[in-house]
Amino acid sequence: MTRVFSREPTPAVTQLATPAAVTTAREPGSGTVPPDGLVRLQPESTTNRRRRFSFALRLVIPAAIFLLWWILTGTHVIPATALSTPRATWDSFTYLLNRQDLVGDIGVSVRRAALGLALGAGIGTTLGIIVGLYRLGEELLDAPMQMLRMVPYPALIFLFIVWFGVGETGKVLFIGLATLFPMYLNTSNGVRNVDRRVVEAARSFGLQGRRLVRQVVVPLAMPSILTGLRFAAGISVIALVFTESIGANQGIGYLVAQANSLDNVPDLVVCVIIYAILGIGADLLVRLLERFAMPWRRHSAVR
Repeated sequence: MTRVFSREPTPAVTQLATPAAVTTAREPGSGTVPPDGLVRLQPESTTNRRRRFSFALRLVIPAAIFLLWWILTGTHVIPATALSTPRATWDSFTYLLNRQDLVGDIGVSVRRAALGLALGAGIGTTLGIIVGLYRLGEELLDAPMQMLRMVPYPALIFLFIVWFGVGETGKVLFIGLATLFPMYLNTSNGVRNVDRRVVEAARSFGLQGRRLVRQVVVPLAMPSILTGLRFAAGISVIALVFTESIGANQGIGYLVAQANSLDNVPDLVVCVIIYAILGIGADLLVRLLERFAMPWRRHSAVR
């Protein structure tokens, strides 16, 4: 039998294939091969410098916005009745922190958003898996979910008040409804796009039912699921603003209502900044979860 690859390798290929070419590297700045013949890896300090530079670069635009805020309010281009100065906002923050229960109000708002997000994400993920896996589930559930998705959830606030009152139940359910749809859409899309050949191969090894979903389908759909979770985390804070603006006696929304009734602009700015920090914190938590749930993406991503 004749060999399929009978030609001798070219000198360039031979040079690349030799152990010396693979395991040797030049000393940094010396121009010579190191005597031990070992590869010199990139120093860790270079990676640390790059991370510090990336972190500093992320702060450029927020710092520019803060500087612009300081200049425009300090020179009275923007009057104090429209936007408070950074100094007045800081004084208002310290007053709320020392004289009122600001930490308790933040805790109440975080608990509402977290419970609503957990409820909406759990139901949305479950429905998305059912619709993505089974044609019957798509035929039964997808049309009603799409109709409900098109209803603007802020329009349902007063209906939730009629149904559940102004207590915590209505607020949590409202946030859960708002966060359900991004989880449902992204999960169903991720499950539907799982490679059928991988699923069939897993079935040939005996994986069926819940084990197949848990060990094969969900891990392969995890990028879409976590993308939906990032959207849902942001929407939970937006829904929190709407639900706390009516009938709340605790939370950041309660402080907003108080400040609005007294035309207290610094307190309003403090509450807006707190809402923004909550949204950024929720997004960072999901991104941290993504690093632990999908560690391989750091090596397979485009950048």
